[in-house]
Amino acid sequence: MATSSISFDFKGQVGLIAGAGGGMGLAIGNALIEAGADVTLIDVKPKPAEIASGPGRHLYVQGDLTDEALVKRAVADTVTRFGGLDLLANTVGVIWFGRDTSAIDMDLAVWDQVMAINLKSMVITARHAVPEMKKRSKGAMVHLSSIQSLRGDIKVQEAYGASKGAIRSLSKSLAIQFAAENIRSNCILPGFIHTPMQTRMDDPATKTKFAEFVPLRRIGTAEDIANLSLFLLSDAANFITGAEFIIDGGRTALP
Repeated sequence: MATSSISFDFKGQVGLIAGAGGGMGLAIGNALIEAGADVTLIDVKPKPAEIASGPGRHLYVQGDLTDEALVKRAVADTVTRFGGLDLLANTVGVIWFGRDTSAIDMDLAVWDQVMAINLKSMVITARHAVPEMKKRSKGAMVHLSSIQSLRGDIKVQEAYGASKGAIRSLSKSLAIQFAAENIRSNCILPGFIHTPMQTRMDDPATKTKFAEFVPLRRIGTAEDIANLSLFLLSDAANFITGAEFIIDGGRTALP
């Protein structure tokens, strides 16, 4: 797996990555580890083989991020093992083509599941991470939304879009609530990104077709997201909070 080519120094800092079993979450986790941070990675999937070897340390927790008891234990274990918590990256998300359709027609149990995984998980991680950040009088969070939160689509995924819009609002609210305590919260809105979740882009012809809709004429990578995430989590971004960043190769700039 390719890693970030941008240099950051996170020595002495501790991060928690929600949704780190692959794709964007794993890329962010690896980049933090390589920058010297100690990191807890959480995902419902088994531990991936591609976790970076250091110099930062890591703890992998396999479990459901909608389970508040599991998240609470993971945060406590992080603090015990690494001494505190400074950083949170919320990257959990599901795209359920075929099941997540129009709100008029879809099974509302699917709606509830998407909302729980995509949105409630981020509420749970924040509610247990922020108190630990307050103890250190400093913290930074990034939450992954989507450009789909800015628009509708003829290929309807209404639970996905609604959850991603709510993440933008949650991030801004957290930023306002905890700014006085030097805890920052920002939101990232990816466009077309090739990750293991986007299996449709495994086909080269399909990937080329999608790239035709991107002014930069390529599909984004997990490392593109990691580069932006590390900037926003770093002290280089210490005057940035409550903001949202589109990273889509120019897709949403098109008329």
